[in-house]
Amino acid sequence: MIIGITGSSGSGKSTISKILAQKYNAKIIDADEIARRLSMENSKYINEIVSKFGKDIVDEAGNLNRKQLAEIIYSDKNKREVLNNCTFKYIVSKIKTEIQNTINRDFIIIDAPLLFESKLNEVCDMVIGVIAKRKVQIDRIMKRDNINSEHAEKRIQSQKNNDFYIQKCDKIIENNGDINIVKKEIENLEF
Repeated sequence: MIIGITGSSGSGKSTISKILAQKYNAKIIDADEIARRLSMENSKYINEIVSKFGKDIVDEAGNLNRKQLAEIIYSDKNKREVLNNCTFKYIVSKIKTEIQNTINRDFIIIDAPLLFESKLNEVCDMVIGVIAKRKVQIDRIMKRDNINSEHAEKRIQSQKNNDFYIQKCDKIIENNGDINIVKKEIENLEF
């Protein structure tokens, strides 16, 4: 069974993915981690990003400056779409390869913030949306990415809101930080 986990930044997707993976001995395929790995290689992936955003987007070693790129795409919706259009094909292809190469697991979890936008929801048997209160999200983003509240707020504003996930997903888990409540919600999921 392939379970998609999605939600906006700071909602707690990774936490939910890890709990589900432990409970069901599932493999997690993390779209953000795949993007990070691809961005560390001198590859077609990096070359395409450079062709769209310029050579200043990589450091002297040729690695993607993710923080600089984040500032660009969270400030300009059109540039965010340009990035997504040029990177989805690489990330989706890698995820599909990992799914095909997974053996001895009854469950695979795809942790992807842009699950619907990349059409990865189409390979999922179930999609779980993770939502959280805005203040909780901002605090998590600030801590995780070492940015101020203004930048964290800008990221959230550039993404889909909780209503989008409530309408589109098969199940919703609200993750405001109480791990016991989250685990109880997960216990109530039926697969």
